[in-house]
Amino acid sequence: MDDELRERVRREAETAALFNALKHGSDAQVGAIMGPLMGENPDFRPHGDEIPGVVAPVIENVNAMDRDEKRERLAELAPERVEELDAEDEGEDQVLPDLPNADDYDEIRMRCAPNPNGPWHIGHARMPAVIGTYAEEYDGEFVVRFDDTDPETKRPLLWAYDEILEEIEYLGFEPAEVYRASDRLETYYEHARDLIDLGGAYTCSCPGEEFSELKNDAEPCPHREKDVETVREEFEAMVDGEYDSGEMVLRVKTDIEHKNPALRDWVAFRIIDTPHPREEAEQYRCWPMLDFQSGVDDHLTGVTHIVRGIDLQDSAKRQQFVYDYFGWEYPEVIHWGHVQVDAYDVSMSTSTIRELIDDGELDGWDDPRAPTLPSVQRRGIRGEAIVDAMVELGTSTSNVDLAMSSVYSNNRDLVDDDAPRQFFVRDGFDPRGSGAEESFAAVEVPVEGGPDSAHPPVHPEHEDRGERSIPVEGGVVIEEGDLPTDGERVWLKGYGPVRYDGERFEFLDADIDIVREEDVDVVHWAPADDNVAVRLRTPEGDVTGYAEPGFADVDPDTVVQFVRVGFARCDRHDDAESVAYYAHP
Repeated sequence: MDDELRERVRREAETAALFNALKHGSDAQVGAIMGPLMGENPDFRPHGDEIPGVVAPVIENVNAMDRDEKRERLAELAPERVEELDAEDEGEDQVLPDLPNADDYDEIRMRCAPNPNGPWHIGHARMPAVIGTYAEEYDGEFVVRFDDTDPETKRPLLWAYDEILEEIEYLGFEPAEVYRASDRLETYYEHARDLIDLGGAYTCSCPGEEFSELKNDAEPCPHREKDVETVREEFEAMVDGEYDSGEMVLRVKTDIEHKNPALRDWVAFRIIDTPHPREEAEQYRCWPMLDFQSGVDDHLTGVTHIVRGIDLQDSAKRQQFVYDYFGWEYPEVIHWGHVQVDAYDVSMSTSTIRELIDDGELDGWDDPRAPTLPSVQRRGIRGEAIVDAMVELGTSTSNVDLAMSSVYSNNRDLVDDDAPRQFFVRDGFDPRGSGAEESFAAVEVPVEGGPDSAHPPVHPEHEDRGERSIPVEGGVVIEEGDLPTDGERVWLKGYGPVRYDGERFEFLDADIDIVREEDVDVVHWAPADDNVAVRLRTPEGDVTGYAEPGFADVDPDTVVQFVRVGFARCDRHDDAESVAYYAHP
């Protein structure tokens, strides 16, 4: 990297760090600005290995400034960014499009229809985030209906029902009603009987492959013209469990010559021999297919608007046949594309995550590597941060990408003001999974000539919260990467300037100008003797190290900012160590 490019990197990094620090009211973090910095400056990318070394001291200098100094400096470098900070929102920006034909309904009512085969992954949060927001905007309601009518291939977990309801609460919503489809089998049977009486359904014992050939050739099934009484009798035999799995199905009579073969005489009920895990439903063997069950429930529960994936367009078309037989009005439908989430190596698939847990490759649903709501909640990420990021994606029919950096930015805004500051010196790294390359080591250094203790603020923006008291008498530990060369100076954050003589730190009579004007690095530290052993669980691996003594008094579930490391949620204090979960930079 030549000098001209190096200077550009410094300038762009300083601008980004100043803006980031002023926007969030906290210290800028390398991780928070590296992505945008590299994204907005493609010519920086070939020098990716060198950039962090140039950026880090710039950020340290920025963090040493007070708010007024940061603002003044940003005005010199990029006055338009100050204007951006000062710009006031002119009313609330409407992110979601208007619901179609909303004025035609007395009350907007939407539904969330999870399958309780495990806790939700992050992508699942999009549905309650959007329909919950719509319900608030239109003063309407949303219901939760557990679509648990497949006890075999998508077998429910008994504890997942309550878990999912807790996740909806975590996201900040409360459903008006909660249904379990497995409680409603008799309702589906009654509607099936009514459909049979209307001539809209027939029982079929064709082998699957045989019917598929007929359907693809637009040829009617030989059972299609059975008389209603026979169909009723055979359907009752299905309900009574007199057939084995695959022996008999009930089909909705549609247009056998329909241009879309998927809509031709589709299955409404089938036999499943595997008992349902819920005691209330274990006696049933005749189960509705999702299109029949969901279509009936949407009508009976008063759903006015349905949001579903673009890949499920055929569902509405199948269900329309049933609605036409009954003379029902079909709800408004919004189709959207799939959401992909970055920053995870694990697939966003409930079954895949479940297999990894069963195989011992993940510790559980809240493993930091798992892209699940229990995981991000344990890391200290608030549900509101996820909801805001999901709502910002809108309801496009195209596939969309959710950058976890946007969730982290939202969460930073939510937690920063309350998060007390703590020092945490990293000493070890236990990678979990592939691709983890970081390593850390702590170095113990005696300190001579300075005060016996340091008194940094609990929060730099809130003097009224007081100071922390951190002993220095026994020396300090700092990260090996922060150790200066012989004769160089550093500023121990919250303590003051020291010079390293190859063995110890000598306290200096100097002020903060050496940081601002002479590029002296600001480093974090912990006392060498009176410290707290901490295990920080991150998506990349467990980081061990030492925190200042006050961390032992931090209540579990409190989010702190480990200075220069990132935000973390205190999980628990064990006898041998305290455990925290890393949230984000």
